[in-house]
Amino acid sequence: MQSVMEGRRRILVIDDELAIRRLLRVILAAHGYELLEASTGSEGLMLASSANPELILLDLGLPDTDGLELLERLREFLATPIVVLSVKEHEAVKIRSLDLGADDYVTKPFSSGELMARIRVALRHRQPLPDADNPCLQFGRLMVNLALRTVEVNGQPIHLTPLEYDLLRTLVLHAGRVLTHRQLIQAVWGSSYSQTDGQYLRVHIANLRKKIEEDVTRPTLLMTEPGIGYRFAALDELPSKDFS
Repeated sequence: MQSVMEGRRRILVIDDELAIRRLLRVILAAHGYELLEASTGSEGLMLASSANPELILLDLGLPDTDGLELLERLREFLATPIVVLSVKEHEAVKIRSLDLGADDYVTKPFSSGELMARIRVALRHRQPLPDADNPCLQFGRLMVNLALRTVEVNGQPIHLTPLEYDLLRTLVLHAGRVLTHRQLIQAVWGSSYSQTDGQYLRVHIANLRKKIEEDVTRPTLLMTEPGIGYRFAALDELPSKDFS
């Protein structure tokens, strides 16, 4: 287990593959991060609780513990962004990871560019939510005023139903993060609704796109993650014309 160095931004990787840890050490060092390394779940749990990492990269295939169980334990006491790394590509595993609190999921092998983009998005989840003095969220041409519950596109107010607004609010407050069907249904409709009520979600997503997207056939704000859920685009994913 690697000792903690002072004065550098820290990312904790919990992965038993030495080759992966070496690769991450090079990639992250080039971007100004210190890599804290744990090869087992127990080591990772110890470092996560003592080293205050800015983000955790978690492999699901650990030798001493189930990665999903470790994810659940980490979420009991940490709000730190967690990006899952795994060779497992099954949708059910991705959905379970996200439902348990992972911020994102990257399948091995991955490119350095893709990984750093996911890390940048996940780190933004640590930023505080808008406060009473600045309750507005701006995404290019879209502006959401959380205090007034109003929405504008290109400076023009648009009408949303209460359910559409609640759905949009949930998505923009987690911009860049994949939200599963289950997470969105429970956040907007409540825990009494089940995964089988997904048709309601699809209808409201379609209606919301008609109101906020320039082209519903090529959405740039509200993205579909096939078989998993939806993701509101992070700022650095938006086309440059959205900031004209």
